[in-house]
Amino acid sequence: MQENTPSGLPFMKMHGLGNDFVVIDARGPVTAVTPDLARAIADRHRGVGFDQLATIHAAKDADLHLVFWNADGSQSAACGNATRCIAAWEMARTGKPALDITTERGRLAARDAGNGLVAVNMGQPQLRWDEIPLAREMDTLTLPIEGAPTATGMGNPHCSFFVDDVSAIDIESFGAAHEHHPLYPERTNVQVAQVTGPDRIRMRVWERGAGLTLASGSSSCAVAVAAARRGLTGRAVSIDLDGGTLHIDWRGDGVWMTGPTAHVFDGVWRL
Repeated sequence: MQENTPSGLPFMKMHGLGNDFVVIDARGPVTAVTPDLARAIADRHRGVGFDQLATIHAAKDADLHLVFWNADGSQSAACGNATRCIAAWEMARTGKPALDITTERGRLAARDAGNGLVAVNMGQPQLRWDEIPLAREMDTLTLPIEGAPTATGMGNPHCSFFVDDVSAIDIESFGAAHEHHPLYPERTNVQVAQVTGPDRIRMRVWERGAGLTLASGSSSCAVAVAAARRGLTGRAVSIDLDGGTLHIDWRGDGVWMTGPTAHVFDGVWRL
């Protein structure tokens, strides 16, 4: 449990496949995170830098509760890689082999998968237009957008394009152009994905509120679900991202994501 020190706010820096996070244990008396504070810490030149910030809170009926912030100061209901990183740290701290975690997305199960890997059940995907949400009723499998992407909700909205060659897409301009598409009233995460082999996908991702990231857990889940729905792969796939590989398995009880985590360093933010 972290508490404010005379010099500032303690935090941890973690990453999952280069998808990096600042984590604050808020189960003690610490300074509340605000949009302004999140943006200041997120600045990679004048602050610490992160793709997402996560705060850990006590939960009455679970091991812990997580709240997520994007680099632009907005909040997100889900962040799969951050959930895995925090679960790894909490399991090591408590000696528990599994955790029950609550988020705005819902209740998530995390477990030690062995060999330095952590698995998290991200819950069932949201496939209806109003769950994702989209601006109006439509078939979420093929959206009326050039490239016919698939829409999926994983507690946050996703727009997945399947292409012949991921390397031919300028993901920064492409992602920025589609993040604010009018069909997505809450903005969207944007993925470009290429099926490279039996149940294997190469993917790059643009995250709403963060931009280009080396990896994204919820985006990987969304692409795996979209590929299975389109008949491109089975329900268990390996997703190769810029930062490494995640394994996604869409089971009867939800979408399980498994991969490595890293706790890089601890620091203090001067208030």
